[in-house]
Amino acid sequence: MSKRSVSKKRQHKQWYNILAPEQFDRVKLGTTPADNPEKLIGRTIETTLGTISGNPNQNHIKLKFKVVEASADSAHTELIKHEISSDYLRSLIRRGASKIDLIMTVLTSDSYQVRIHPLAFTNKGVDHSQEKAVRKQMQSILISKSSSQTYHEFMEAISEGKLSLDLYNETKHIYPLRRVEIQKATLENHPTA
Repeated sequence: MSKRSVSKKRQHKQWYNILAPEQFDRVKLGTTPADNPEKLIGRTIETTLGTISGNPNQNHIKLKFKVVEASADSAHTELIKHEISSDYLRSLIRRGASKIDLIMTVLTSDSYQVRIHPLAFTNKGVDHSQEKAVRKQMQSILISKSSSQTYHEFMEAISEGKLSLDLYNETKHIYPLRRVEIQKATLENHPTA
């Protein structure tokens, strides 16, 4: 391919601003070139919550967005994954304490399927029955919260730490917890038409 045809291809490409969803105030996530806005649909971009919010204390929260709509000069996204960095999780583990985890799929009020993985950290070791009770309580709370919120509300509650706090407050009476974090939340399925 000649230099002339390569530069001709570049001339036809336009730069698009990739924007976060409304719950993140449509902040600019980056830019990407495309010769047709339709080709942007399905592209993904990863960043941290700290980058979006300007708060470096949130850099351990990784977010993944997917382009779902493109217009004249912008590409609009939806949040498809929330994940906490493994380095941050390792920093939460204490000797002699326990980590109680749960992986489940929940359905939001607008019928989005989300796979969620919360972790509860204790101050001391727990026995099997206490661990089972904490896990059961977390499961019940997640079903209740997800079924009463839209997908965007649910993911916003995860990103802002509200869901972790609710899990902590509503589970600590079973066994003294040090902290609860949502290790990962992933969009599995959109509502079927």
